[in-house]
Amino acid sequence: MKENHDTPEKPNPYGSHNREWFEQAKDYALDYMESVRDRRVCPTDEAVAALSAFDEPLPDKPGDPGDILKTLHETGSPATVAQTGGRYFGFVNGGVIPGVLAARWLSDAWDQNAALYVMSPVTSVLEDVCERWLIDLLGLPAGTAAGLVGGPSAASLCGLAAGRNALTDRMGYDVARRGLYGAPELRVVLGEDAHSTVYKTLSILGLGSERLVRVPTDSQGRMRPSALPQLDDRTILILQAGNVNSGAFDDFTVLCSAAREAGAWVHVDGAFGLWAAASQDLRHLTAGMELADSWSVDAHKTLNAPYDNGITLCRHPEALTRALHMTGAYIQYSEHRDGMLHTPDMSRRARAVELWATLKAMGREGVAQLVDGLHQKAAYFAQSLSEQGFCIPNDVCFNQVLVSAGDPALTEKTLQGIQSSGVCWCGGSRWKGEPVIRISVCSHQTTYGDVDRSVEAFAKARDRAVAE
Repeated sequence: MKENHDTPEKPNPYGSHNREWFEQAKDYALDYMESVRDRRVCPTDEAVAALSAFDEPLPDKPGDPGDILKTLHETGSPATVAQTGGRYFGFVNGGVIPGVLAARWLSDAWDQNAALYVMSPVTSVLEDVCERWLIDLLGLPAGTAAGLVGGPSAASLCGLAAGRNALTDRMGYDVARRGLYGAPELRVVLGEDAHSTVYKTLSILGLGSERLVRVPTDSQGRMRPSALPQLDDRTILILQAGNVNSGAFDDFTVLCSAAREAGAWVHVDGAFGLWAAASQDLRHLTAGMELADSWSVDAHKTLNAPYDNGITLCRHPEALTRALHMTGAYIQYSEHRDGMLHTPDMSRRARAVELWATLKAMGREGVAQLVDGLHQKAAYFAQSLSEQGFCIPNDVCFNQVLVSAGDPALTEKTLQGIQSSGVCWCGGSRWKGEPVIRISVCSHQTTYGDVDRSVEAFAKARDRAVAE
């Protein structure tokens, strides 16, 4: 039966917006930000146990937003990891520039869909601006296209999809239309220390994992140019701008030149390291990377933009678009930038707002200062730990420090003590078959005082482990 719209509507159970809720959220957020530097980096066992309060049946009735916010702050905030403080050194996770977080709040209120110009003209314009600024800042070829995605994994997916399709297109085979059934075989060449997300991406793209050509690396995890196999125009070569453990950079000038001569596609996994190109003192690490065909980078890591800010870059815009575009009678493309042409998703938030705000807030000099500062604090961290008797097995060329207590079992026990101390937090890894503690200096909040406190925590954790 057709609904009678003459009947009075029921009250909206969600209510109209109430300024008090947003003032409440603002107060909670400011309280958290103002206290985060003094918080334990990892939550207490009691705070984690209190999360059981969230484990309840789905409510039958709408909840009060004020009460919901209060629960999140009083129960959720104590159980967070203080990643935005100065003593979190795990997983190459950056901090967040405070003023940029404010811009993100405004953007969240806009709640724009960034797929098409017609959906959000402001987002389209900001994406265009960010693309030009990134090309300039990183020294990439003119005309390079940028797509804003969730993180570097998705960014690599886009770049490698463009590469896969471009190579098969040259051979007269349209993968997008015909699929991989009977497609010409491609070869993927990468260093034996390639990041695990690269393997995941290759698997998703149907390029497998067992048949990859793994090139031996040196003591720092750099691909050995002398061990590079013969390349051809059916090859995708994957290089690293920042080894996830050592921070080392491949020799792009030699490797990219060989690939270009052979007609191979080069993708650079530069999740955190590509930003070294913005530094006068460190850009030698990325020399030659502009010769590649695609790059992946994360603005949240070294640049300290908020989370969910991956960037895919491709010197062949048409290849990126061909690999990612979609059609539909309802899709309204324009003569302006339609962001969905450079990303795998259509519905997505306006990431360009905080990326633009980050670059605008820091400018060229600010980005360089941030990048240089992270490297300098990492080098100071390594030196201080070495003076305390720890072994540093990597050359600290960027922001990564590997630490060993000299004995595998002692290293692992020391890491456990560090993580439970609450003073700082570092992750563990394996380097050349041995366990190591991995320090990633990524936050603008980190001070030399934070490093000193953390070094003291390292020494205490090791001494306790020895005494046990």
